[in-house]
Amino acid sequence: MKFPKYNNADICKDQILSDNKNKSGIYMFTNKINEKRYIGSSDNLRRRFQQYFNKNYLIKNTCMTICCALLKHGHENFSLIILEYFEVAELLIREKHYWGILNPEYNIAKEPGAPMSGRKHSNETKQILSEANKGENHPNYGKTLNNETKTKISDAMTSLFFLTS
Repeated sequence: MKFPKYNNADICKDQILSDNKNKSGIYMFTNKINEKRYIGSSDNLRRRFQQYFNKNYLIKNTCMTICCALLKHGHENFSLIILEYFEVAELLIREKHYWGILNPEYNIAKEPGAPMSGRKHSNETKQILSEANKGENHPNYGKTLNNETKTKISDAMTSLFFLTS
């Protein structure tokens, strides 16, 4: 089976999303300027690619080098290839296989998968994170929420309370 290659992620955006609907697999972005690569996997490739095409997602996830690179160089300077469509249960094993062969420069983790997968923050770390988001460091510091937004938050929190009790 021949796997799709898209030479310009920007121009091919619609085709990328269409071709990968309801598919899971391994993919590789290649920067056409510096030849650096990023290999990833997803149980829902269309959703993952929608994230990469969303500028707000990229800005929010600048801890990921691929997000920084896409913002810096633009989607038009990246090619995308589907390395393999694969069953969800085997994705991380296959992704690690490709990491070993291709040594992708944009992947900074030591192992494929979510960095916090199967791990929990210690109480000390939770306290540090909590303190770091107080006062002027809180994202909503100095902002005034309108009544409609306050109602939405209240409704969401009420629903959450009833779901967990």
